Amino acid sequence: MVSAKIYIERGGEGQLLDTLFRQGWTAFFKAAGLEGRMPRIVRGQGRKRTFDLFVTAVKNPEPGVLPLLLVDSEEPVAESHTVWQHLKARDRNWERPAGARDDQAFLMVQLMETWFLADHDVLRKYFGQALREEPLKAWPSLAEVPKATVLSALDRATAACSPCYAKGKVSFEILARLNPARVEQACPDAKRLLDRLRNPGDS
Repeated sequence: MVSAKIYIERGGEGQLLDTLFRQGWTAFFKAAGLEGRMPRIVRGQGRKRTFDLFVTAVKNPEPGVLPLLLVDSEEPVAESHTVWQHLKARDRNWERPAGARDDQAFLMVQLMETWFLADHDVLRKYFGQALREEPLKAWPSLAEVPKATVLSALDRATAACSPCYAKGKVSFEILARLNPARVEQACPDAKRLLDRLRNPGDS
């Protein structure tokens, strides 16, 4: 039986953030119905380091383990581009490593916080009555919302909250509470990732 090992961008420094990172992603994957196929989660920290860890895993394969890469797209993905084509164009020297397939690299479009905008209920529950929902517009396509706009919307919506939005502890706690079904519906890139994790043995 093949199991997935997923190298994910972000995580920051320190044991606390490492724990919160793993807890957040584990809870998200569990809620998506992956408890019986839970991938091994690797905190890549920086974007380049995450890619390098993935490349090393592809070059030194573990029997029965499928390495996957998950990073922010950082910007819109051209309709004609595969994930690897996008990464090569954006990150210049990011070539698909020999032996890796198209379905081993995935994107959060345009960043993880985009997924948060797919589930307003979790934001209401987490931030409480001080949350201002006006900045959290009902964009018809979340994938087209620029990274800076997403982060600005969360900053403005939670400015009066305690805590307000911030990467790290807050972001991982929100991730752990997300409804994956809503994220999949609003973010096709998330659905592609979860579908792959549900069937890691597919070639």
